[in-house]
Amino acid sequence: MMEFLLQVKVGALVGLLFLTLLFGLIPARMKWFHDTSGTEIHKAVLSFVSCFAGGVFLSACLLDIIPDYLSDIQKELQIRGLDNGFPLAEFIMACGFFMVLILEKVVMSFREAHREEERSPLLAPVGHGHADGHHSLNDLEGSSHHVHVDRHAHSSFRSFMLFLSLSLHSVFEGLAIGLQTTDTKVLEICIAILVHKSIIVFSLSVKLVQSEVKPMWVVLYVTVFAMMSPLGIGIGIIVIEAELEAGAFIQAVLEGLAAGTFIYITFLEILPHELNSPERPLLKVLFLLCGFSVMAALSFMG
Repeated sequence: MMEFLLQVKVGALVGLLFLTLLFGLIPARMKWFHDTSGTEIHKAVLSFVSCFAGGVFLSACLLDIIPDYLSDIQKELQIRGLDNGFPLAEFIMACGFFMVLILEKVVMSFREAHREEERSPLLAPVGHGHADGHHSLNDLEGSSHHVHVDRHAHSSFRSFMLFLSLSLHSVFEGLAIGLQTTDTKVLEICIAILVHKSIIVFSLSVKLVQSEVKPMWVVLYVTVFAMMSPLGIGIGIIVIEAELEAGAFIQAVLEGLAAGTFIYITFLEILPHELNSPERPLLKVLFLLCGFSVMAALSFMG
């Protein structure tokens, strides 16, 4: 029985690896996603795909990553008698948020020292640099221009942090499979994670491509990301065999830091970039809702 369970887990590991790679490499390798000089329809469709991906990440943040973390950390805090009124679980998430914020500002300040010319559009008042004045319709258009400049100034760093937080979460998802003791439960969780990860990795790949990450790096990011859940399954199998307990609290804290990172990337990078642009705002919101709804439906179905 134990031998069969191990075979099911190894099968889940291989299946997760190859399917995640397949879905992740579609946007990475298809020229359509990289083409920035396409027609207006092409640009609009690409924008809607990006909004759908934004909805997927918003749902992953609010309905998956944060609830999973809060459930795990509360359990560990109660076991260790640290549940004393101070919101430690939320504080750990805030630490993750500020960690990325501080890191980004440090990276930005180093870049500004080398490329002083990038600073002026970021700090200039709305409408600055538009001598003819017809671009200063309202603050929204000005802000979208600023977000655009900001995104290209440090998109590579934010893309890396998005990849890192999702990868860490994937390890914990794999761990959930590796720690199971019945083959039916392994298959149930594996199918749920397969569907979930296929949509997430496709959305991640779209975001990496749109952040102008080099194709070779996109392939590398997707490959490493695809290996994270199998890695988690492997760690889970080892933990079951060795019967380790001390790692649960460290795992919960790392989940919290990853959740804080994901909050930062979702609300300060992905959503502002999609929604601050003045073109087709209602359709963008509709596709954002579609992405959110698909992930919410998957969560509801368990």
